[in-house]
Amino acid sequence: MTQALDLLKIAQEEQDGDLFKYLDGIYKRSKIQPKGFTDAIIWEGGNQSGNIKPVAHAFTDMYALNGTIMALDVLGLPFLGVPMMAQFRHDTKLVSLEWFGKLDYTALKWSTAGDFMVNENGRKVVVAGKSANAPLRTAAGVYCNVRPYGGITSIRFMPGLPYSQDKKHFKVDPATGIIHSEMNTPGVRMAYAARLFLKMVHETGQIGRVATKPTQAQEDAVNAGIFRWLLQGTKFKLKRQYTVDAYEEHRANVDAIVALLPKDFKAGMENWGGDVYEHISDTNFGLMLHDMIRQRPCIVYATDLDGDRITDLMADAPDVLRDWGQIVLDKAGAKVDMKKLWKEMGFTMTNGKDMTSVMYRIEGAPIYEQTLGSADAMLLRLLAGDETVGGEKQPYDPRIHFILINDAYKAANPGNKELASWLDAQLEIFDKVYGSKRPRFLEGYKQLKAAIKPWGTK
Repeated sequence: MTQALDLLKIAQEEQDGDLFKYLDGIYKRSKIQPKGFTDAIIWEGGNQSGNIKPVAHAFTDMYALNGTIMALDVLGLPFLGVPMMAQFRHDTKLVSLEWFGKLDYTALKWSTAGDFMVNENGRKVVVAGKSANAPLRTAAGVYCNVRPYGGITSIRFMPGLPYSQDKKHFKVDPATGIIHSEMNTPGVRMAYAARLFLKMVHETGQIGRVATKPTQAQEDAVNAGIFRWLLQGTKFKLKRQYTVDAYEEHRANVDAIVALLPKDFKAGMENWGGDVYEHISDTNFGLMLHDMIRQRPCIVYATDLDGDRITDLMADAPDVLRDWGQIVLDKAGAKVDMKKLWKEMGFTMTNGKDMTSVMYRIEGAPIYEQTLGSADAMLLRLLAGDETVGGEKQPYDPRIHFILINDAYKAANPGNKELASWLDAQLEIFDKVYGSKRPRFLEGYKQLKAAIKPWGTK
């Protein structure tokens, strides 16, 4: 077993110390540099064994940081670490977001609270960039977020907030493709997201549902126009369609974006096919419930805000459906546990905590992400000396770290069966350690260190 890290000390340094200096003493600086940088600070660690391509991890805040460091230490996989702690990125004007976004590696980041307070000239202020999600996505060239859960896959275009209805202020900048109204929506990235949606519909054979608002939002009118342009010359069938062909209606704006795309953007699409349904986004909320209940696999394309609501529904609806099912069973007098029946009937959705989230970028490998909102309060309880508040609260569950690491390292090393089976085996060990009764965070770390042999060790 390798020497244990002082995870409590790391948490203490974050709250009242010099976390960057402390982590700089744990990890060595890597010679790897992102595109366009010669002075980026990139840490590296883990065992360089078996020709494994590392994954780039964002070192952010609270349990997002502590849980990441813990999981990487337990598993011993080779990794790159980018300092993105709130105080550091605030002091350095978010430059580490550029480092992370430009690294040509499969990456893994955590979304943390947007109102994180940091010190600035002796007073507490909200960290620059807030949660840093939006500026990171822009810096990294992200164009969509893909979330598969159960039989539903949500493709959420980003970054964009398509809710403008003011036609007087609406135009597409021919030099950049930015769709400008109240918001600045990158039309080029919108085209990439729409193409990925069609590619996934083609490859999976699942039905595709387009969830936009072309009759209400000007950006979505262009979005719908891009879709119709992409569908030209393909084998897709529009099983349900908007009354108006948005490409014909917004041809000048769509063509301004198309002119900025690579010339071979539609290469091979002449052989793509599948069933596509055009819906108003609100309609999709009801349709998705039917798709869940009937276990009908589908892929849904939505814009930024609507896509956020759709993934909320994917996460929350299974609990509601199970509760409703139990009410019906109890009323019918059937002595059946709905949770067990749910599994027996083939449903795999639980409560969204294990829903993976993958952001695709125009250049570079995807970024795996997850949100840890309430984990901030959990870490403060640990620092206060009572992680469970006298037994009222559950200890922190770091399983999601191990799940995302499992997904990201497999994606970074496709076809490596030895690594894939090893990762699955470690997840099984984790589930045994955290099985019937969840240990407290530091005790769980000790148990995992004792139970798991790090990658590349005998």
